[in-house]
This record gives sequence, C-alpha cells and structure tokens, in this order.
Amino acid sequence: MNRTILTRRSRAALTVLTGAGTVAALLAGTVVPAAADKGAPAQRTKPTIVLVHGAFADATSWNGVIDRLRHDGYPVVAVANPLRSLSGDSAYLKDVLAGIDGPVVLAGHSYGGSVISNAATGDSDVKALVYLAAFLPERGESAVGLSGRFPGSTLGEALRPVPVTNPDGSRGTDLYIRDDTFRHQFAADVPRDKTDLMAVTQRPVTEAALAEGAAEPAWKTIPSWDLIATRDLNIPPAAQEFMAVRAGAHTSEVRSSHAVSVSHPGKVTEVIEDAARSVR
Repeated sequence: MNRTILTRRSRAALTVLTGAGTVAALLAGTVVPAAADKGAPAQRTKPTIVLVHGAFADATSWNGVIDRLRHDGYPVVAVANPLRSLSGDSAYLKDVLAGIDGPVVLAGHSYGGSVISNAATGDSDVKALVYLAAFLPERGESAVGLSGRFPGSTLGEALRPVPVTNPDGSRGTDLYIRDDTFRHQFAADVPRDKTDLMAVTQRPVTEAALAEGAAEPAWKTIPSWDLIATRDLNIPPAAQEFMAVRAGAHTSEVRSSHAVSVSHPGKVTEVIEDAARSVR
C-alpha cells in the first residue's frame, strides 16, 4: 500500500485544532506510511525499517537505501530527526515508534545511533538495532566525548558555529560543517555535484545535543548490527570499533566516508536486511 495516511489519533487531533477542511488539505502532505498505522490491518510479514539520520544530514540521505528496501518488500519510515537535544530527539522518536504496528528494525547513522539507543530502551516492538558509522553510547556518554576518546576526528576544525535562541529564551549554538570543507570532512567518496547540494541542505545539530549524556542504552537488551566506515573523519574508526565490540554487535566494515548511506547504499541495505532477517 503506497498511499499515505495519518494515524487515527492524529486525524482526531488535527480535526479539533484546524477543522475538517484544513485536515483534508494537510493529508496530502503527510509522510506517515499506511503500513505504519496502528489502526491498519496486519498485512505484512516483514518488519518496518525505521531510519534515523544524524547531524549535518536529513532524511534524504537514506534515499538510495529506501529504494532498495522498498524493492525488497520492506515498509520504511525515514524519520526527520530534530537534532535539538539527545533527550528531546529520543522522545520524539519514541512517539514515532508508538505509531508503528508490529516489529521494527531501527537503524541510525552517526548521532542518530545515540538517538536510537535511547529511544528503543523498553520498546518490545524494536527487534534489532543497526548502527551505521554511528555512536553506541553507554549511559552518561556523549557523542563529543566518544569521538574525542580516539584520534582521527577532524570535525571540530571543520565546524561553523551559529548562535541561536532556544524556544525557552536561553541561548545555544547550532553547528554546521563549513561549505568549503564539507565534502572532504563528511562525504569524500560522494560526487562533488551531490556534496555541493548536501552542504547547502545540511541540517545543523546543536552543540548541546552532541554534549548531552546518553540514557540507559537499548543495545544492552536488543541485538545489534554495526557497519564501521573505515575512512570516517567524523567518528574515528577506532571509536566505532570500540563501541561495536563493547555492544557485542554483529560487525562489518566498508571503505567509506562518514556519509555511508549516500556513498554505499547497497552495503547499508545489506546490513539492515541481515538484521531484518533475524526478526521472527
């Protein structure tokens, strides 16, 4: 089923807030797949693959993976990760997961690994975790702390900080990768015409999100898979290996930049489907 719908709870809420006429208009732009609706009939045998992007990217970074997964019959949800705070981003993902019926394979890239580790804890529908050039933090660990524990990251010197005002009125900092360093730092094995677009459309992450300590991680209780990008300049490969081994993950490697879902969508899909086949 390819058409998109809102969950029943979402329909009701929108009707109250905006009126039925506006709801009809909004329905045309929703992105929640019908297969993921709690109220939809159970018509599938494969788990839903939920994809969570990391910092300096957006959900389109999964496009090559989505095409392959859908071709192989998997329902897919690519989440728009807010990148505002680890606890807030994780709470948002929990809400997304609550609207999906049946088993889930949850995949995260980069900082998205921290988010899925938090959000999946205690969720019995999440059957497998997939980390792709990603963080697998222990309780209390932060992304910035883990990437700095091993040599090899050049991200700090490539960043452009932008002061922002948070919704509560406090001051914060958004972090971008500078346009002139984006390809080298983030996606050196992606064609330049594509990385030029990626640099312009990158989603900033807050400094606070990268510094926030993780909650109790789901990888302690849910089987995990990990794809290590051996040419990564954001998260040192040694850090990726350390976290994968600590988590007891099924581990593989690919000669890739940090943007592994863009440069190697076939390998990423292979790892995700390996995890999906474990779901019974």
